[in-house]
Amino acid sequence: MNHLPEPAPVVRLPDGTYTYADHLPVPVQPVAPQVVHQHIHQAPPDRTVQRIALGSGIGAGTVAAGVYFGPLLVGALTAIAANLALLAFLAAVLAWGVVTVVKSIGGPDGKAAAETLSRSRKRRR
Repeated sequence: MNHLPEPAPVVRLPDGTYTYADHLPVPVQPVAPQVVHQHIHQAPPDRTVQRIALGSGIGAGTVAAGVYFGPLLVGALTAIAANLALLAFLAAVLAWGVVTVVKSIGGPDGKAAAETLSRSRKRRR
């Protein structure tokens, strides 16, 4: 019983003899083609930019800033758009209210003024 490790290039053959590994003939065995099942998953849209950034060698600080400020920017732009939509709706309602009040209260002068205001609103569209 030899407790010493065998040298790396020496191998034991099936018949029990030892030989150097670099002198062995390489048996040619037919290799069946390997079937690879690849599942492709699409990354969430908010992570795609970060993955591209990591692949191009941008630093981790830039990626962290993108992860943090990306959704923050989307939220801020959404809030601004919602505010502008609300202001536009209020302007339309107030203009309609002014035209209606002027038509109903003012006599012929009020109707002429309302018509002028109505025409100017239609031209802006």
